[in-house]
This record gives sequence, C-alpha cells and structure tokens, in this order.
Amino acid sequence: MKTNLILALIVASLGLSSCKKDTEVIKDETKKDSVAVVVEPEFHKELYGVYTGDFETVYNPNADNVEDNYMIKKLSVKINRITKDSVYGYSVVNGNQRPFRGIYNENTQKFILDEPGDDKTDGRFTIGLRKDSLVGDWKVFNREKVKFPEKIVRLLKKDFAYNPNFMLDRDHSDIVDWTTTKKGKGSYEDENGKTQTYDVEQQRYASDAIFKINASKQKLEEKDLKNMKKLDMEIIKNAVFARHGYSFKKETYRQFFDYQDWYIPVSNNVDNDLSPMEKENVALLSRMIKYAEDNYDSFGR
Repeated sequence: MKTNLILALIVASLGLSSCKKDTEVIKDETKKDSVAVVVEPEFHKELYGVYTGDFETVYNPNADNVEDNYMIKKLSVKINRITKDSVYGYSVVNGNQRPFRGIYNENTQKFILDEPGDDKTDGRFTIGLRKDSLVGDWKVFNREKVKFPEKIVRLLKKDFAYNPNFMLDRDHSDIVDWTTTKKGKGSYEDENGKTQTYDVEQQRYASDAIFKINASKQKLEEKDLKNMKKLDMEIIKNAVFARHGYSFKKETYRQFFDYQDWYIPVSNNVDNDLSPMEKENVALLSRMIKYAEDNYDSFGR
C-alpha cells in the first residue's frame, strides 16, 4: 500500500513537470504585468517587424480648418507575434503608443487590428499585405469624439536601427517652423509717398547649424551653443530622440523629422536608450534653450 502511494506521487509529479513545459511566463502585449499563459505556436514570423508611413486624414467637410483635411502624419505599426487566433503588436503616432490585438486572414492576406478602446483615439486597422507594404484604413471606435474618424494607411516595412550618424537632409528639411507664428508688421509706400503698415504672420527660423551639429556624436559645451538660435537648439536636441525612434507629440518637431527617410517612430519613451554623452548634451541644450531667443521673419510657403 505504501509502495503504491509513492508510485502515485511520482507519476503525478512527472505529469505536472510535463505540463509545465507547455507553459511559460511571457509578457502579454495587452496587459502591463507578466502572466503565466500557454505558449501558442507562432506563424508567419516573416511578417514580424515595423511598418511605417502615411496616416492620412479622410476629407471631412465639417472640419474647422480646411488645411486639416490634407494632413498626413507618420504612423508606425509593429507586429510582434502572430498565432493561429491572434495578432499582437502596437501602433505609434503623434507620441501616442497603443497596443492592439487582432487577426490575420491567410486567404485575403488582411489584418484586422483593434486598439484597446479605452482612449478616445482608439480604433480599428483594416490593412492588407502587398509584398512588403500594408495598405488600408483606420476607423475610430467613437466617431463623436474626434474630428477625423477615418484615416488612410500606407505603410512600408522598414528595419529600425539606431544610428548616431543620421542627420537632417537639406533637400527634405525646411529651416522654418511653420507651426509657431506671431503677428508682425509689414510696410509699403503708397501712391502719395506715405508709409502704410499691415499685419503679417511671422515664423521662427533656424540656421545651417541644424545640418552640422550632431549631439549624438560630439560632446557639446556652452561655447558651442552660446549664440545659437532657440529653434536651432530645439532641433539639435530632438534629433537625438529622433535617432532613437521617438514619436513626437509636438507638430513643431514632426515637421522637421517626418520626411526624413531614416526616421522611424517606434516608441513614445526612449529616455533609457540614450548614451551617457547624449544625456549630457540633452541636459545642456535644455538649459540653454530656456534663455535663448527666437528669431522671427515673414516667409511665403
């Protein structure tokens, strides 16, 4: 009897050990904490990775600003895992990073990906695979809370890699901040020889320093920044974050980086990814920006 009991305990122990091999503690992308779950077989690993590109507004005749109807933002979608029943990953745009879960249809090669729904900007991606691209649309869940409830999605698969050598391209960058304006005065001489004034919009502008100074490669000192424009330092500072794939909330910075081929937004927090030198340079630039002045001028688009 005693022998039988011992044998039963051994068998039970072996059974539990074999079950443990089928489970693993992994991080579920839809939850904050690591939980014990059954590890499901993964499929289509060749589709894993980052897809980045255009997130374009669909025309809304009721928009407050007509120009907003033609707004294109840079969106990234990261596919982390595909199982028989689910797809896991996240989207990031405008500094807003949202997890999603969905399905992949092998026959139609389409993804249906749902963000959690607890944020007013959450919605559903319906995007199809075309070679190395994802094309389709996004529709918000709560149409009453956003001005543009539908977007067109055009994404290209790109491998993200930090590279300290990345710089703004002169051919794809303007030195003007079109989003920050102030009222100024223009003047002209009328037919009677009198000077007349009129209101004009003025924008901040940068200098060639934004194409030359790299805060990811060179240790900066106060003397390097002393006479620099405020916008120069803002761009040089934020180029550090851009190289690490930071997604900017502020349109001022998006306008400088969104059109760079090397810029791939993959996260809304890259603070821990910065090198010690980058952290020191960012701290110095932040201090200098507080006391720097803006330069404004009138520009035509």
